[in-house]
Amino acid sequence: MHYRAWLSTCLLLCLSFALIGLACAPAPDSQPEAPAPASASPTTPSNLADALTFHASFDHGVDADLALGDASIYTAPAFDQREMSEPGISGPDVSVAEGAGRFGDALQFSRKTAQATFYRAEKNVAYAESGWAGSVSFWLSLDPATDLEPGFCDPVQITDVRYNDAAIWVDFTDKNPRQFRLGVFGNLEVWNPEEIASDDNPFFLDRLIAVDAPPFKRGEWTHVVITFSGLNTEAGGQASLYLNGSPLPKTVTDIDEPFTWELQQAAIRVGVSYVGLFDDLALFNRALTASEVSELYALDGGVGSLHR
Repeated sequence: MHYRAWLSTCLLLCLSFALIGLACAPAPDSQPEAPAPASASPTTPSNLADALTFHASFDHGVDADLALGDASIYTAPAFDQREMSEPGISGPDVSVAEGAGRFGDALQFSRKTAQATFYRAEKNVAYAESGWAGSVSFWLSLDPATDLEPGFCDPVQITDVRYNDAAIWVDFTDKNPRQFRLGVFGNLEVWNPEEIASDDNPFFLDRLIAVDAPPFKRGEWTHVVITFSGLNTEAGGQASLYLNGSPLPKTVTDIDEPFTWELQQAAIRVGVSYVGLFDDLALFNRALTASEVSELYALDGGVGSLHR
């Protein structure tokens, strides 16, 4: 009995020590589990490229790099003589300034001229008889006070007739200190049937977005963006102006007169009585958002980086 008790005690002790040894033994070598990767912030790819209908960089000549319509630039003796237009630029007053652009080369207007320099608007501008929307982007470099010759000048004017008849434009006023203004006006016979002179027309002056001290300087580049939507709708349209990625406080609303174009005559005019450098003209088929305008302003390679 004493022997069996002693044997049982020994067996129990051995089993206990064995269990204790297993519990204390080091675990086999293994790699630490990698932390779960942090989920990436959701991003929305830019739709700028999808909305692009026209782009002229002036880095490969004067014709557009991308165009849903006619890519050629044209010159006419005057805008009301477009039937006499010829492809290309002519004369010493309009030229390509190599290496002088915001991105690469630029279009240079050396002095005020009566000639009309333009691209055809059909398909390049996403004109619509109902619910017309779009955006226009470009860069300017000039000192308005010293570079511009007397009179109004429109760096960009999009119309089939003239500035006050179914037109979208920006201009510098005719006297120093010059304002920089956005104008969006439908059919003249609707909004101004009596054809009151613009400077005497309260409706015309109230519709404008005017900048009293615009940031333009020679040797520096200023980014200009026009956005518009809802034109040719019963509810009326609206338009905004951005400079260097920032919107102006005023947004034009209640643009309810129609914009009726003869498309074959419609044009994207550039450098109307303008003197200075002009670069990276782009058109889009919808009104860009404020964040998209900021993105456009910050593009390292300009609009060309969206499609090259």
